[in-house]
Amino acid sequence: MGQRFSLTIDSRLERLSEIGNFIEDAAGRCGMDDKQIYDVQMAVDEACTNVIEHAYGGKKSGKIEIVCEKRGNDFVIHIRDSGKPFDPDQVEQPKTNAPLSERNIGGLGLFFIHKLMDRVKFDFSSGRGNTLTLVKKIKK
Repeated sequence: MGQRFSLTIDSRLERLSEIGNFIEDAAGRCGMDDKQIYDVQMAVDEACTNVIEHAYGGKKSGKIEIVCEKRGNDFVIHIRDSGKPFDPDQVEQPKTNAPLSERNIGGLGLFFIHKLMDRVKFDFSSGRGNTLTLVKKIKK
């Protein structure tokens, strides 16, 4: 059985550094190098910021649960919340090749999460809340 780490925090932007430290520790213990840890931290930071700002609409009373585990050569992160569901298919693809003047402000978070991680899966089950699963291969 792989290693497992968990953290539950309030939905406050001030808690993002704590999340970053948690991810750094868990990923490091699971054998990830500094670049991989940085990639995972960036993806989780973006995902949790989205939960705080969009799922909970800035309400500080929401909870975010993060569970990380090593499964074989995968580092798997589950981010759970009970905020407003989010449909990633409704997000317009960013125009990354367009001139800056033609690009929309924002909207790159989901794009970066997909670029930084090997697999990304959203699950919005009624009664169970929202779960975002992120997977990054551990390179040896």
